[in-house]
Amino acid sequence: MFESLSDRIMGSVKKLKGQHKISEKNIEDAVKEVRMSLLEADVNFKVVKSFIDEVKKKALGEEVLSAVSPGEQFVKIVNDELVRILGGEAEGLDTKGSPAVVFMVGLQGAGKTTTSAKLALHIRKKLGKKPGLVPADIYRPAAIDQLKQLAKDNDFPVYDTQVGQKPEEILEKAKAWAKDNMVEVVLVDTAGRLQIDEDLMGELGRLKDIWQPREVLLVADAMLGQQAVNVAEGFHARLGITGLVLTKVDGDARGGAALSIREATGVPIKFLGMGEKVSELEVFHPDRLASRILDMGDVLSLVEKAQEVVDEKEAMKTAKKMMKNQFTMEDFLSQIQQMKKLGSMESLLGMLPGMGQLKKQLKNMTPPDEELKKIEAIIRSMTPKERAEPKILNGSRRARIAKGSGTEVKDVNRFVKQFEESKKMMQSFMKMGAGGMFGGGGMPGMGGGGFPGMGGGNPFGGGGFPGMGKKGGKGGKGGGGGFPFR
Repeated sequence: MFESLSDRIMGSVKKLKGQHKISEKNIEDAVKEVRMSLLEADVNFKVVKSFIDEVKKKALGEEVLSAVSPGEQFVKIVNDELVRILGGEAEGLDTKGSPAVVFMVGLQGAGKTTTSAKLALHIRKKLGKKPGLVPADIYRPAAIDQLKQLAKDNDFPVYDTQVGQKPEEILEKAKAWAKDNMVEVVLVDTAGRLQIDEDLMGELGRLKDIWQPREVLLVADAMLGQQAVNVAEGFHARLGITGLVLTKVDGDARGGAALSIREATGVPIKFLGMGEKVSELEVFHPDRLASRILDMGDVLSLVEKAQEVVDEKEAMKTAKKMMKNQFTMEDFLSQIQQMKKLGSMESLLGMLPGMGQLKKQLKNMTPPDEELKKIEAIIRSMTPKERAEPKILNGSRRARIAKGSGTEVKDVNRFVKQFEESKKMMQSFMKMGAGGMFGGGGMPGMGGGGFPGMGGGNPFGGGGFPGMGKKGGKGGKGGGGGFPFR
């Protein structure tokens, strides 16, 4: 996420390293790099000007001139300004009312239907309220079927919109439906439309009059860059939108939309869509996003994600197994499953401080997630007894496992060998009292101290990532862990 922007900004910071103090000359050079990085990220030029002016003013202030570390001070200034233009603080969803009504609006193809389901899950899990979905996109019949299917898959109440109904009729009848089903928050999935389409924008105005919404959320594709500002301004002028949901943020290397919209329109970004799964929706925290851009990580979001999927009792049970050297491949498979719930390896690395360079290295290698799939396939091709007792894996058994998992015998051999090595390292790590944040068991898949395939030792050493070879990665000292496939 926003890799290009992050690389350029961090490059400008490097220019200040080794300087004894901040001067007008070295600040000018650093600021020039930042300005170029923002413009190349397709950030609105007015926002860029405001941002740069503030950074220069603060960087050349008296309190900075005496700073011991100009590089660190500059990062602090840039971080503060990023937080400011992103909105300052997170703004939650207004769900007051009986029921509270939320309109989902935006261009066609922005992801309104999927985002409606994502938001419904957020409302149920995080806010503890009962959501209900109303399909109101009559111009794309597939959208009605899609929302109904998403509702069925996730056990959400959904109004039974029929083809041929007018949007106004749908909303009128949905009122009684919401009351009968005791829905507390109604999410209305409207049809995609251009902000300059007078007829369709007029239709949205009429729908607002029928059922006054607490929230009108614009769903916008992050890949639009500063064009998203024009879209937001158009919808805001006609409807008075209350917030934005940026979708496809995980595929956006530039970040122009996120950095432009709040400053240019005054409308807060409330959520980020990070993938296609219904669970992949994040509350927008300006300070956390600024930290990610500056490669300072977002540990709070990582912890929150982990707490959602971690079974604390299971974590404690796993920790005890590690201490007693009873950790099996069956346990490891369970850890991989937990890990997958947290998201991709790349997204997790983006939440950890100083992982920018490592992420770059991984892009040139076999993706860690693909390697985990290999590991999972190997374990699943084993019998329960083989998973519990790897010592019985003779040549014929390993050949069968390789065939069943679509890998080679050498891959199975390497995995088995390094699993045993990693067990020893994990046991040592646990005995040192480094059991992790979650009840002594580490994060799911971290084996008490490392990600799946990373061995043990410390989280980033002791083994290296899958696909990185037999020695540990640059982040750690312990070689010999990891589950590398090449």
